[in-house]
Amino acid sequence: MAKYSDTIDLYSDDGKVLKSNVSLEKISPLVNPATLKLIDLTKRSIAVNLGGIEAALKTGKLGKGGVIMGRELDLPIMDNKDAIVAKIKEMVDVVGGETVVNEYKGGQLLLVEVPKARIDGASTYDAAITSVAAATTYAIVDQFNVSMFDASAVKAATFGAYPHTMDMEGALVSSILSNPQNNEGLGYALRNIGANHYVMMTGRNAMQGAALASTLETAGEFEMGGAIGPFERHMLLQYAYQGLNANNLVYELVKENGQTGTIGTVVQSLVAKAIEDKVIVPGKKGGYFQFYDTKDPMMWNAYAAAGTLAATMVNCGAGRFAQAVSSTLLYFNDLLEHETGLPATDFGRVMGTAVGFSFFSHSIYGGGGPGIFNGNHVVTRHANGCGIPCIVAACALDAGTQMFTPEGTSAVMGQTYGQIPEFNKPIQQIANGV
Repeated sequence: MAKYSDTIDLYSDDGKVLKSNVSLEKISPLVNPATLKLIDLTKRSIAVNLGGIEAALKTGKLGKGGVIMGRELDLPIMDNKDAIVAKIKEMVDVVGGETVVNEYKGGQLLLVEVPKARIDGASTYDAAITSVAAATTYAIVDQFNVSMFDASAVKAATFGAYPHTMDMEGALVSSILSNPQNNEGLGYALRNIGANHYVMMTGRNAMQGAALASTLETAGEFEMGGAIGPFERHMLLQYAYQGLNANNLVYELVKENGQTGTIGTVVQSLVAKAIEDKVIVPGKKGGYFQFYDTKDPMMWNAYAAAGTLAATMVNCGAGRFAQAVSSTLLYFNDLLEHETGLPATDFGRVMGTAVGFSFFSHSIYGGGGPGIFNGNHVVTRHANGCGIPCIVAACALDAGTQMFTPEGTSAVMGQTYGQIPEFNKPIQQIANGV
C-alpha cells in the first residue's frame, strides 16, 4: 500500500515524460534503488590522480606548501601504471576481487570503488579514502623500492598535509565528501559537497546538476532528522518538484519565460499555474490586495521551490552569470510573498539564506563565488535542501564570471565521478529506479 496518496509524473531535463503516476515514496532516498546506489558510490568511490602524483613528486610540489627542495623523486609511475593499479586493488580488497578500479585519461586518473565491507566495518565513510590513499602510497613505495627516507614524500603526495592539517590539504587522492570534522552538525556529510563539484559531474547541465544536488541535499535532510512525520512528505514534494522536474513544472516555467522573461514574470507564471492546479485559491481581499489560501502548504512550498529554480535559470541564464543567484533567491521569493500573501520557499528560510549569501559571495566581504558554497556552509545551510540546487544551476549556466570556476576547482570530479551514470544523469537514473 502506498504511504502517500500523492502521485507525480517524472520528466527529463528536455521536457519528455519518463515515468507516469509515480507514488511519492518511490523517489525517497531511502527507497529508490538508483538513489541508494548513488549514495553508496558517494561513500565508496575515491579519485586518485596518478599522473598528478608523478608530476608532484618530480618537482617536489607536495601538499599546498609549495616546492620542497631536495625532496624530488623522479619515479616513472605512469610507465608502471598497471602494476601499481594491481597492487592497489589487491591491498584494498577484503575477500578478494571486489575492488573496482575505473581508469580515465589513459590511466592518469583512477576512480576506486572500495569493497562494501570497508564501509560496513567502519563508523564513518573515512575508511574509503584512508584505505585507498594508504594503498596508493604503499603500491608506489613497493613498486620502486623507495627508501625509508623518501617514503614520506610519497605519503605527502597522496595524503597531502594530513595529519599536520585536519583535512587532507593538497592531497592527490580525493573524495567528493569532506572529512567528517568539517561537517558542522549531525547529518551534514551529504550536504557538504561544493556546487562546482555538481556542475562538473553533470557536464554543466543546469537541470541535471540541480537534480544531483537536490538528491544528496534531500538525503542529508533525511539523515539529520528533517524528514520525520509530516516533514517527510514536505521534503519529498520539494525534492520531486524542484529537483526531479515533477509534472514538468520547472521545464515549463523556464520555457515560458526563457526568451523574454524576468524574475517577476516567473512569479506570475508560477502563481497562475498554482491557481490552475488548485494548489492555492483566492482568499480574503484587503483593499486592492487579493490574498490567497492553501489547504496544502507543503505542496505550495514544492511549487515555490520549483519556481525559485526556474527563476534562477531564467535570470542567471540570460546574463550567463552565477553571481545573480543570491539576489534571485531573495527577490523571487520576496515578490512571491507580496503577490500571494503566502509564505515563500522553505517558509522564508530561502530569503534569509539569500541575504547572508549575497554578502559572503560577492559583496563587501567578497569571500568567493557561489560555486565554492555547499549545504554545510554557515551561510547556505539554512535553506533545507532547496537552496544549493539553484546555486548549482546558476554555476552551470555561468560563462566564466566566477573567481573560482568549476573547471578550476572541480575538473577531476567531472573526469572521474562524472563518467558514472548515477552522477551524470541522475534524473533518468532515478526515474528508472522507480
